[in-house]
Amino acid sequence: MSFGQTIALGALAGFTIYIGLPLARLRLLSDRWRVALAMFAVGVLAFLFIDVMSHGIGILEDAVTGYSKGNTSFGHAALLALLLGGGFATGTAGLALLERRARPRGPVSPPMAGGAASAAVATAEVDSLTLQADAARKRALQTGLAIAAAIGMHNFAEGLAIGVSAKAGEISLATVLIVGFALHNATEGFGIIGPLGDVRPSWRWLGVAGLIGGGPVFLGSVVGYNVTSQPLELAFYALAGGAILYVIGEVWQGMRRYGHRELGLVMLSVGLMVAVLTDMVVAYGGG
Repeated sequence: MSFGQTIALGALAGFTIYIGLPLARLRLLSDRWRVALAMFAVGVLAFLFIDVMSHGIGILEDAVTGYSKGNTSFGHAALLALLLGGGFATGTAGLALLERRARPRGPVSPPMAGGAASAAVATAEVDSLTLQADAARKRALQTGLAIAAAIGMHNFAEGLAIGVSAKAGEISLATVLIVGFALHNATEGFGIIGPLGDVRPSWRWLGVAGLIGGGPVFLGSVVGYNVTSQPLELAFYALAGGAILYVIGEVWQGMRRYGHRELGLVMLSVGLMVAVLTDMVVAYGGG
């Protein structure tokens, strides 16, 4: 498979993330639907967390096994261990710090000057509620972009697998990987829009979110075709795992205020199984 074909098909695999994103433009009718969609997204994210961490830990285990047999050095195994721990910490604590810096400050009531006291108080309350609504909308959109970034790091590793297999001449494996990742990425759009609730994003926001989440498949296929690096692959697995765990906690906490706990847990299971089934296409091809 040529380099041009590889990057074109890698871009196609990433583009399917846009399939689920337009649903965010629809007005959900009830809190039940908000919880259902968000927890379905958590199920997809839970699978991604298991997937990336198992791959990352597998790379480290291979290095430790190689050291025990005298095939690799202790320094190499130690480097991979540091990359796994440091990348995971960066994905969790790093995102938390960035989110804290970007979080809007609490609304400040405007000073009351002139007019009747009751009218001034009413105006201040309206302004305060408006500021709170704007802050909640901004926070929801930031959470969605954080999820897109976490998914993007996961998808970069997927792109690496596509590029490496294509470069090695394993065309059938590369093709199955592309088809499997395309199906799998189609469900990841729900992971981005799930936490938005009743916030209706712009088409521009959806375009940016899809590019952040799906674009790294294309970038990863380019890098994987030209560069083979276990430390690079492990670093992205660790970053993705930490970031995904962080956003799962954010979404879960945000959905608790809506109730419908049993429905949420059912939809979490559904999301997990849908992600597993789409990933089986890759497993069937030996990926």
